[in-house]
Amino acid sequence: LHSDMDRGDGSIKYILSGEGAGIVFTIDDTTGDIHAIQRLDREERAQYTLRAQALDRRTGRPMEPESEFIIKIQDINDNEPKFLDGPYVATVPEMSPVGTSVIQVTATDADDPTYGNSARVVYSILQGQPYFSVDSKTGVIRTALMNMDREAKEYYEVIIQAKDMGGQLGGLAGTTTVNITLSDVNDNPPRFPQKHYQMSVLESAPISSTVGRVFAKDLDEGINAEMKYTIVDGDGADAFDINTDPNFQVGIITVKKPLSFESKKSYTLKVEGANPHLEMRFLNLGPFQDTTTVHISVEDVDEPPVFEPGFYFVEVPEDVAIGTTIQIISAKDPDVTNNSIRYSIDRSSDPGRFFYVDITTGALMTARPLDREEFSWHNITVLAMEMNNPSQVGSVSVTIKVLDVNDNAPEFPRFYEAFVCENAKAGQLIQTVSAVDQDDPHNGQHFYYSLTPEAANNPNFTVRDNQDNTARILTRRSGFRQQEQSIFYLPILIADSGQPVLSSTGTLTIQVCSCDDEGHVMSCSPEAYMLPVSLSRGALIAILACIFVLLVLVLLILSMRRHRKQPYIIDDEENIHENIVRYDDEGGGEEDTEAFDIAAMWNPREAQAGAAPKMRQDMLPEIESLSRYVPQTCAVNSTVHSYVLAKLYEADMDLWAPPFDSLQTYMFEGDGSVAGSLSSLQSATSDSEQSFDFLTDWGPRFRKLAELYGASEGPAPLW
Repeated sequence: LHSDMDRGDGSIKYILSGEGAGIVFTIDDTTGDIHAIQRLDREERAQYTLRAQALDRRTGRPMEPESEFIIKIQDINDNEPKFLDGPYVATVPEMSPVGTSVIQVTATDADDPTYGNSARVVYSILQGQPYFSVDSKTGVIRTALMNMDREAKEYYEVIIQAKDMGGQLGGLAGTTTVNITLSDVNDNPPRFPQKHYQMSVLESAPISSTVGRVFAKDLDEGINAEMKYTIVDGDGADAFDINTDPNFQVGIITVKKPLSFESKKSYTLKVEGANPHLEMRFLNLGPFQDTTTVHISVEDVDEPPVFEPGFYFVEVPEDVAIGTTIQIISAKDPDVTNNSIRYSIDRSSDPGRFFYVDITTGALMTARPLDREEFSWHNITVLAMEMNNPSQVGSVSVTIKVLDVNDNAPEFPRFYEAFVCENAKAGQLIQTVSAVDQDDPHNGQHFYYSLTPEAANNPNFTVRDNQDNTARILTRRSGFRQQEQSIFYLPILIADSGQPVLSSTGTLTIQVCSCDDEGHVMSCSPEAYMLPVSLSRGALIAILACIFVLLVLVLLILSMRRHRKQPYIIDDEENIHENIVRYDDEGGGEEDTEAFDIAAMWNPREAQAGAAPKMRQDMLPEIESLSRYVPQTCAVNSTVHSYVLAKLYEADMDLWAPPFDSLQTYMFEGDGSVAGSLSSLQSATSDSEQSFDFLTDWGPRFRKLAELYGASEGPAPLW
């Protein structure tokens, strides 16, 4: 920079300010030349805005206005192209046609794209030919070889180069790696490695048990390698089945129906394995299926005897004789050896042992009398065991229905008790009866009712058969009287329609009752006249029991009250020993025993009304002698003092009051007590004179204390 006013004598000083001043750029303050003092990088900052000013070196006064200028950084090719997203991973189906796009890679150059060819990038392939190619301008990678087979080579590593300066000599370059995987397509048909399989199975193999496995190999993978196995031919298609294992793509041959070595010893199957998912463009490669032959041999095992038929149903009448053969059970050994068989009954199926079977012939016979009314059905299991191998046992179910015979007479289902009113008229219905029969005839039950021969001419009642298994009981006369005869017994003959005809006699109890005009029963027994119609004998007993309980409770309460009012009197004077009496109240000496009757205190009025009261013989303490022992802290005024003296006088004159030395009527020990306190700690600190001579004036009860303390001098001991 140069100012027009600069004459070259150094009087002008140049200064620089703005972006990068003093850090990136500096100015010669004499000549105005601007220099870069750091390495410049256009990719970091492309231009700087600076301000310069010329000042008088001596005064510092601006010689010209401040001028602003911009310094632009000119780009050079100092950055190579970079693949920001590399390395790349791509997938392309195998057998893709040439030119199939795989992936596009992109490289960026930090140089200025507007200046020269520094940022002009050209792509090329360094590794991966001849399988792939790359577009030099766009960076799109394409397949370059046809019929690329995944089964031959699955993974490819392609290296792509990006070079600036348009690929010219001297340009900078960067590379990236592209990992390309060929994805599978269904271009390989399945093939059985074995064209013949030999298998064997026991004839006792259960249904759905596995016989063996077949496998068709497919070079494809995933869904393209899935298999479907089917039996397309052979004589064992109805005896065996095949299923595909989805995890291992193998065909599992299983038993479809029971096998028999004696019936068929071997089978041949033709099994086909095919791909269920096909691609039409590869059908020209051949059929995507293959077949193999499977030979299955059935091995013989020792089988248990087999019953023919496999189920028996037998009907037998209940009156069949013991030992009668009701069925022949037949079984045979299915093996070639045809061993002899022994028959037996599983006793858990016949706990009552109603049947037995002949061990050699299989004849099923009755062992006990049968009763349809007890057991109408029997379900037993007959066993057949090989003589030479007892472990081989077969079984068959035999259902036996016991047929009914007429061996039970009809009878009343319950006890009938009828009522006839005294005012009943002739021909009046008094009861309808029915019957039951444990038998079960084919044509249903039908009962006939009549009076027994000895009661056929009964003058009081008759029986009318309703022809529907019921009968009506009617009166033949009127004028029944309870006082004459209160109960009638009517024998009724009940017969069935079976062969032979069976009958029984049922007795109907008819009770004579008094009724109202509408025929409602009022009473049916002589004692009922004394009771209300609605009051039964049980209710009367309950009421009497309640009254008795109430009377007992009242007597008990009165007895307790009388016992409580009776005064407590000590009747044994010999049990009194000195200061010990038999009641549980404090205090008490010999004088207290005579003057203090606790029973009299509980009932003072009864005591006054009884014998004359005894005079108190215990000595009244002198109040004057006790005044000096009142604690000093108990200061009372004259009003309270007068009140206390009045109450004290009333208590002294009360012959039924507690003795004088009783402490139970005071709240605090020693405070206000007539007898004072014998253990007060205050007495040890009191200034009063500790003299106990006054105890001799208190009577015989304090004689012992007077002897202990009356003669001692000095302060009382501290308890």
